[in-house]
Amino acid sequence: MNRSLSIRRESWPIAGGFSISRGTKQAAEVVVAEIVDAGRRGRGECVPYGRYGETVEGVTAALEGMGDLVAAGLTRARLQSAMAPGAARNALDCALWDLEAKQRSLPAARLAGVETMRPLVTAYTISLGAAAQMAEAARGRAGHRLLKLKLGADGDEERLAAVRRARPDARLIVDANEGWRPDRLERLLAAAAEAGVELIEQPLSSGGDEALERIERACPVCADESLHHRGDLARLAGRYDAVNVKLDKAGGLTEALALIEEARAAGFKVMVGSMVATSLAIAPALIAAQTADWVDLDGPLLLERDREEGLAYDGDVVPPPSSKLWG
Repeated sequence: MNRSLSIRRESWPIAGGFSISRGTKQAAEVVVAEIVDAGRRGRGECVPYGRYGETVEGVTAALEGMGDLVAAGLTRARLQSAMAPGAARNALDCALWDLEAKQRSLPAARLAGVETMRPLVTAYTISLGAAAQMAEAARGRAGHRLLKLKLGADGDEERLAAVRRARPDARLIVDANEGWRPDRLERLLAAAAEAGVELIEQPLSSGGDEALERIERACPVCADESLHHRGDLARLAGRYDAVNVKLDKAGGLTEALALIEEARAAGFKVMVGSMVATSLAIAPALIAAQTADWVDLDGPLLLERDREEGLAYDGDVVPPPSSKLWG
């Protein structure tokens, strides 16, 4: 076995910044794992997320610590127990998928049991801001049929109403990023229902979401920060109607596919999302998203620039990736 693993850190500027209830970021800080074996190269990208205690330095160190196992022929199956779920494992898992696809001269989608990849309609994210600012941003995205509104601050009812007035034609989903309080939840859910919102992500903190079991809701709710991997599903029953599967949380495409299957069996609807990242991170997520009820894979659209051979978005439609990019 003559495999080598290399790790690099990259920073990709975000166009205009990106704001949620926890703060604003100006760039997507990513880590790329690359495995080279007999001239073939497999790559995977991850986004370390401070909300989960991850840092670029910590993820880089964790990946560097896997060098010997990779050189010895680490498989995706072995990786699942060799690393904990999270961004680091995602980068390595996706690199192994990409490498295997190239070694076998088969699309990664086919390796995953997907015979034909179809283009998908993705949500477009409107950053948290003043009501008028968010309404103007929504109006400027007339070609996007599904808008995702970042909320989770005082004035959310005004933001919902303003965006709906600006885009009466759009489908709306909301992501509160744990920013709503239990004592205001029913009022905010009612405002969302009045605005025609079809799904609300993580309205309460992951440590306080048991309140969802006791609250009548007019809109379905989706677990994001409360869901990472299959082990989380059991405690979400009765609290959530849907789950947001992200490769960076699950620890790669391998776990994400298994998670989606178990979530469906448990009666949850499924969203497939991602962090703000380049097309290299989105490409494997498109395989997982083929059967999703909602797709939120607009990360590259939020950047000032994307990678060469990046996904060729056509408005809100994202096509399958080129093999030159991944898989």
